[in-house]
Amino acid sequence: MKPILKRNNFLLKIFAAFFLFVLIMGCKNSQISGLKNGDLLFVTAKETGLSGAINNVTQKQENASFDHIGIVEKGKDGIFVLHAAPKGGSQKQEMKDFLKDQSEEGQRIIVYRLKSEYQKSIPSALEKAESMVGKPYNFNYILDENSYYCSDFIERAFRQDHIFKLEPMTFIDPKTGKTNVFWEEFYQKKNLKVPEGELGCNPNGLAASEKLERIMELNKK
Repeated sequence: MKPILKRNNFLLKIFAAFFLFVLIMGCKNSQISGLKNGDLLFVTAKETGLSGAINNVTQKQENASFDHIGIVEKGKDGIFVLHAAPKGGSQKQEMKDFLKDQSEEGQRIIVYRLKSEYQKSIPSALEKAESMVGKPYNFNYILDENSYYCSDFIERAFRQDHIFKLEPMTFIDPKTGKTNVFWEEFYQKKNLKVPEGELGCNPNGLAASEKLERIMELNKK
């Protein structure tokens, strides 16, 4: 009798684990299918390195700490993310691969959506984003017509309808009032002057736009 009970117990555990897996995947798939064309995917920032340095000088809201952004495009062939990233430059990436990349880095994805009165801007923004695919990544973070960084890619996509605006960039550490050490060394290595005050944009600045609303979080642990 005991071997039978042990076997049944083992099978019950396997079934419970499988059911939990199916439930989690079902929730995630439901979230993804709930995405709309033009939704913006903001990726949470890390605390160190380039990601931490970007967030240090750009964070505007306590609950918004981002270092990357992409735009959703849903079509007959599937769901894609159009974005500019250091690996691959300006690209059209399958949603599952985009999610995998962020999850491997331990980062989360927050979905923002244009408010209803601005939704009409989405078709032309996606068309513009498609036209930018293939351009290299802008590793200097100084506006350039031949290469783009992530928030620059999105601002340009919506530029025709003035959804976002370029603002003077700052590289000042709010805690010290001086240029963030990371950025000072970053531009020194490139033999470039820190572009303090030059026009640009960043994920935190875009997320703070009153034209957007925060919808949900994807790929929760």
